[in-house]
Amino acid sequence: MKHPETSETSETSGTSERIGRIGSIGPGRPVSAAEPAAVMPRPHRIVEVDALRGFALCGIFLANVLVMAGIEGRGGDGPSASGLDQAAHWLVMMLVQTKFYLLFSFLFGYSTTLQMDSAERDGAPFAPRMLRRLLGLFVLGALHAVLLYPGDILTTYAVLGLVLFAARTVDPARMWRAALRVYGAVAALYLLLGAAVALVDTGGGDEGLSASTAELTAAYRGGPADVVRANMDAWTDILAGLLMMGGMVVAAFLAGFVAGRRRLLTGTGTPDRVARLRRICGWGLAVGLPGGVLMAAGTVGPLGARWEIPMFIVGMLTAPALSGAYACGLLLWFTTPRGARLAARLAPAGRMALTNYLVQSLVMALVFTGYGAALYGRVGAAAVLGGALLFYGCQLLFSARLMERHRLGPVERLLRTVTLWGRPTPRA
Repeated sequence: MKHPETSETSETSGTSERIGRIGSIGPGRPVSAAEPAAVMPRPHRIVEVDALRGFALCGIFLANVLVMAGIEGRGGDGPSASGLDQAAHWLVMMLVQTKFYLLFSFLFGYSTTLQMDSAERDGAPFAPRMLRRLLGLFVLGALHAVLLYPGDILTTYAVLGLVLFAARTVDPARMWRAALRVYGAVAALYLLLGAAVALVDTGGGDEGLSASTAELTAAYRGGPADVVRANMDAWTDILAGLLMMGGMVVAAFLAGFVAGRRRLLTGTGTPDRVARLRRICGWGLAVGLPGGVLMAAGTVGPLGARWEIPMFIVGMLTAPALSGAYACGLLLWFTTPRGARLAARLAPAGRMALTNYLVQSLVMALVFTGYGAALYGRVGAAAVLGGALLFYGCQLLFSARLMERHRLGPVERLLRTVTLWGRPTPRA
């Protein structure tokens, strides 16, 4: 998730210059050269980073809503699912699942370098700020997991962020090699696990799965106490998932930190950067799309249950390639006039991504659990995903309005207060 630190950097790129009013001293009001230096605004945010974060917010929502609706990981679409539901679920598994949390993790690492720069500009030590920030994320994440959505990512970032904190002084070249080694070790373990599962006959487990799904459905359709109890019971599975995905998150943290130190997300319109982005995008699609197809075929169909975990692992290992293709493709698009307009629409949601992420979970809980309509397991994937996209569009509009008037989202302001251990300064 993004961190609500002050403006992320004073660097701007071609895209940032075209939409430089985002993060300026006021909506639509340029800085006058006649204004005294004492009231100059904080440095411009990097619009591309905010826009990528806003884009990742959509992918995270699409992946999470299938879980909250009782579709993903709770027994699948079921025999009553329509062809449209199956197709929608299949596309999300192919293009979305496991791709966007890696993009968020990369941006978390990138933003950490910007927060270090912010602390240096303020003449403040970075370590206390970072540790308070991680503590704040952990508390928010724990409350989020218990009350709203057990698949919370904030606690994971808070715990694994300590690795990034410890490695913050490492040379970027060494850190990049460390990221590759972490990914290599995780890949080797995953491949061994996938091979072992593929060799084991998984038949006969459907009855246990059906009973577990029925219990979970009853809990999420029950009262608030039942929902909280089900969320807490799910923590053992969440911890197992953390162990499984933790290495990938750390690798993405480190890669993002290296990119931040080298400012790889700015100046993307220069010829050498354009050529590099095109290469990464091409290779990412060539590797990531087949992996996504195998993941969808194993988890949604037509492959059998024996191949579900092995194909999911293949999809996880190729997910960084597709995540990179998404990021590079968008960065290339942002250098065009039409792409700059898209970035301007995505960036406000990215600036308050933490607030938007938690609001998404609140709305999902009200719709699908006993907190509200209790539609858990009652709505098909196509309708669920269509509703999620509609709500995300509303978030884009609301975020744009709010960011015209405020520098921080409400939860970002709270976390920033904890990070700086004081009240954030008002918008200039």
